Amino acid sequence: MNTQKLSAFVDALWEDEIVPQLTDYIRIPNKSPMFDPQWAEHGYMDAAVKLMETWARGKLAALGDATLEVVRLPGRTPLIYIDVPAANGGSNDDCVLLYGHLDKQPEMSGWAEDLGPWTPVRKGDKLYGRGGADDGYAIFGSLAALLALREQGLPQARCVVMIEACEESGSYDLPYYVDHLAPRIGSPSLVICLDSGCGNYEQLWLTTSLRGLTGGNLRVQVLTEGVHSGDASGVVASSFRVLRELLSRLEDETSGHIKPGDFYVEIPAQRIEQARAVATTLGEAVFDKFPFVEGMHPVTEQLTELVLNRTWRPQLAVTGVDGMPPLASAGNVLRPYTAVKLSLRIPPTLDGRKAGEALKKLLETDPPYGAKVTLELEKAGSGWNAPALSKWLEDAVAAASQAYFGKPPAYMGEGGSIPFMGMLGEKFPKAQFLITGVLGPHSNAHGPNEFLHIPMGKRVTMVVADVVARHAQPR
Repeated sequence: MNTQKLSAFVDALWEDEIVPQLTDYIRIPNKSPMFDPQWAEHGYMDAAVKLMETWARGKLAALGDATLEVVRLPGRTPLIYIDVPAANGGSNDDCVLLYGHLDKQPEMSGWAEDLGPWTPVRKGDKLYGRGGADDGYAIFGSLAALLALREQGLPQARCVVMIEACEESGSYDLPYYVDHLAPRIGSPSLVICLDSGCGNYEQLWLTTSLRGLTGGNLRVQVLTEGVHSGDASGVVASSFRVLRELLSRLEDETSGHIKPGDFYVEIPAQRIEQARAVATTLGEAVFDKFPFVEGMHPVTEQLTELVLNRTWRPQLAVTGVDGMPPLASAGNVLRPYTAVKLSLRIPPTLDGRKAGEALKKLLETDPPYGAKVTLELEKAGSGWNAPALSKWLEDAVAAASQAYFGKPPAYMGEGGSIPFMGMLGEKFPKAQFLITGVLGPHSNAHGPNEFLHIPMGKRVTMVVADVVARHAQPR
């Protein structure tokens, strides 16, 4: 492999085609179904699919007459399925599966004046806007990697690219597509996912684990209608206070520690050692990537503990609220109910379904004052813990990282969830996994001012090409 030639090819393709395509993609408000229940009627998801499909179809001939189908199961979000035949001595009996998604998180407030979720803006190496890094670039990066191999006549096993449209809602449609397409997919020996994070933009980061996720809408109702607070307070318990008491069953409000043992697992010794290495590599970058207000500090000064907190320990976030009027229109009323959306991250090896059941039982049982308490579960996804890297993949990743980053790779668990990984780990227990991504410091996926770090996207593409080529070599 001529690494300089590959780098030049990928760089040119990104600048000439991929960045312009992503710019157009960012403009499409194709929010995931959880955030846009009328997604089919609005047509934004179809518009995003069409944009990617059109570009990809233009590359099929260069990929040995690869095939592309937009698969649409009844009542489900669409999925882009691309089948690229083996080339230059690679095997069609083997398979590399490359995964990504095209649905987006909602707008979120707080964007800078010159930025916006659906307003693409490039500033130097950064392309701002919702979805470019999470995970719009995946289909372009995957095909760019395969095109780079064809351009040099390098070996490549059969490759399957799958881009779903439901990931930000928990990938609840994906199992149906995997089962539907199973005879066509085959048995991948290597799975590549470009939907993960990186600790910095100076080296390749491999994801070793992903937390699971459970939670949903917790609603506490105390009255059938609001009443004068001066009349009722002291007689009727505030729905907010009842809610606060219920949450204290789950979380220690002074430390953030999750109380029930049901939500913990024993952390593997190797993951603890890797967390120590990450803390040493990143130093204060473990926490200073977050936009703390002046005077705010992380929950502990122990860097290794911070890494483990966000990768292997359960943590609660309240991500939404209902039943509370805005401050400007909040009268002296004891409100009938308070509802919040709970997002409980759980350890990678904890069963997501059982965690959801335990959470529902914990919060609904024996409600204070006999209040009407319901937890409507929306999420119950298990996490994922990577299998040990085989020698060939460990060597391939090390060589590719050195070639395109000039540094060895780093290994780190991620606090987010990619439901597809756990599913594939169960379906293909013999597969190797290369999970990486471009979501690094300040990229702020799901929040305001999200950006794609373009040089990182290019280098990740180069690594994928290099590893796919090495995968096709005899071992």
